[in-house]
Amino acid sequence: MTDTVFSLGGELPLRRLGLGTGGLVGPGYWGPRGSRADAVALLRAAVAQGVRLIDTADNYGPELAEELVAEALHPYGDGLVVATKGGVVRTGPDEWHVAGRPGDLRRMCEASLRRLRVERIDLYQLHRFDPAVPMAEQLGELGRLREEGKIRHIGLDTVSAPQLREALESVPVASVQNPYNLLDRSSARVLALCEERGIAFLPYYPLGSGALTGGGAAAVTGVAAAHGAATGQIALAWLLHHSPVLCPTPGTGSPAHLAQNLAAASIRLAPGEVALLDAVAGVAGVAGVAGG
Repeated sequence: MTDTVFSLGGELPLRRLGLGTGGLVGPGYWGPRGSRADAVALLRAAVAQGVRLIDTADNYGPELAEELVAEALHPYGDGLVVATKGGVVRTGPDEWHVAGRPGDLRRMCEASLRRLRVERIDLYQLHRFDPAVPMAEQLGELGRLREEGKIRHIGLDTVSAPQLREALESVPVASVQNPYNLLDRSSARVLALCEERGIAFLPYYPLGSGALTGGGAAAVTGVAAAHGAATGQIALAWLLHHSPVLCPTPGTGSPAHLAQNLAAASIRLAPGEVALLDAVAGVAGVAGVAGG
């Protein structure tokens, strides 16, 4: 049976199937999507149904997703882990600008603290390494924020295995967020390193940007039919079976899709089904910033 719990940073137990908040904001991760009341209700429904990991970012909206999380869930209950990200500036829909100077990262982190209404962020993820700023300077600032008690754990978004190894020499890394799903295994080396070091891997685009919810490969549809499940549920169940460090956080703005996604945690795939799904051909990684 698949273990549905992971200990983040070796100390924060959480259910591996969480909720991403990109689906609560508008197209291009800009502005609202639907009503504020509906977004708040969905976040509360997720927690009521057992979600213990909420994954957001300061630039979703921008700022809006963090505000919604706080409005819906603050004060946060025991065992609820709220993760956010910084290091990217937005100027419009689908417009992303990496900003990794230490002063920028500090301002972004402190702004997230205010919006989330906390004194310490459970998991603060660097949204992208800034190629114009030495990695040591970016990680050093995150380390200082951690020492000051403003960050509990540090995460990295969209990194290579060599970058992760280098980062681990400077700061403890509790999570990685890279693209990974049935159709995209481009971060397999990163996943192997996360397994070796006990690092949570939060796969973004766990449903292949919708490619795995409308049919997908024949193997996926066949397994789905055998379980009386949707193909998206099988894609999520496969992630949970594929590696004990994978912690998917699919996003949605639909209460029905939320319930469907969370039900994937109860699907038990037979070894032969896992092997069949493992053999589904992968594709190249997803470029850009959106989604992570």
